[in-house]
Amino acid sequence: MDETTRITLRLPVDLHTWLVDQARSARRSLNSEIVHRLEVERAAEADGESR
Repeated sequence: MDETTRITLRLPVDLHTWLVDQARSARRSLNSEIVHRLEVERAAEADGESR
């Protein structure tokens, strides 16, 4: 990732809590967890595997 951009993201509290727990389990920051999940979803969509 050569360039980044900053955004403000509003999440429901329960989703935020779940993401924080997932990030901790994977030993990632919350930001890294969100980026990871978006990249995985994008790759799956490119492969035609998205829901």
